[in-house]
Amino acid sequence: PAVSLLYPYGPHQHDHKTPKLDDGTSKEISLAVPFTFYGKKHQTLYVNNNGVISFGVRVKQYTPDPFPLADGRPFVAPYWADVDNVLGGEIFYRETTDPVLLARITKNINQYFPKIPFTAIWAFVATWDHVAYYGSTSNKGNTFQATLTTDTKTSFIILNYEAIQWTTGKASGGDAETGLGGTPAHAGFNSGDETNFYNIPGSQTEAIINITQTSNVNVPGRWVFQVDDFKVTGVPTEVPKVAGSNNCWL
Repeated sequence: PAVSLLYPYGPHQHDHKTPKLDDGTSKEISLAVPFTFYGKKHQTLYVNNNGVISFGVRVKQYTPDPFPLADGRPFVAPYWADVDNVLGGEIFYRETTDPVLLARITKNINQYFPKIPFTAIWAFVATWDHVAYYGSTSNKGNTFQATLTTDTKTSFIILNYEAIQWTTGKASGGDAETGLGGTPAHAGFNSGDETNFYNIPGSQTEAIINITQTSNVNVPGRWVFQVDDFKVTGVPTEVPKVAGSNNCWL
């Protein structure tokens, strides 16, 4: 079997879980090591059920807005959409200094960014495991992960997409049976300064369901960015095609 893109997660990793609550969030999580995001050091964060890791503020909003946001919320959106973990799935998270995992992360970053000297000393791993969408009448689930890592100076975020089966909750105009249509999920980075942001190609179009096939590091389903001083690296110029369609989304 193919090796999973995802870093290890779940109860056997002593992960915490966010509450079983529609539009729920974790408590404010204090970090052992400050994490620099768009030039600002953050000592706490929230894991939000609706596919967002945020700094300084919870994000309960379920229909995504395109970046940049005008309200100063700094966050990364692995897959911002109307998750409902009451209907299915779990959202796991942990802070870690496990040497085996840090070695694996370091190897990955060194492979993708060979000109940047980097040795991970810390990571934060959040995983949405087979999560359902609001209003779902199906058993569709999305599995994706965001990993934050730093050497205290340089910070990276690794986004891993293992299975994406739906794009939209019912309250965002999605179909209850298919989880498609309406205002689809958004993936990207919002600095909070109303100017700096990055949208992963396909965001808020039906093409976002193919994010398991896209990448900026030549590993389908994985997107990696340096985020202390945000840099866009190796981004495909062509937005993914929708299955069964000859049209590219612009």
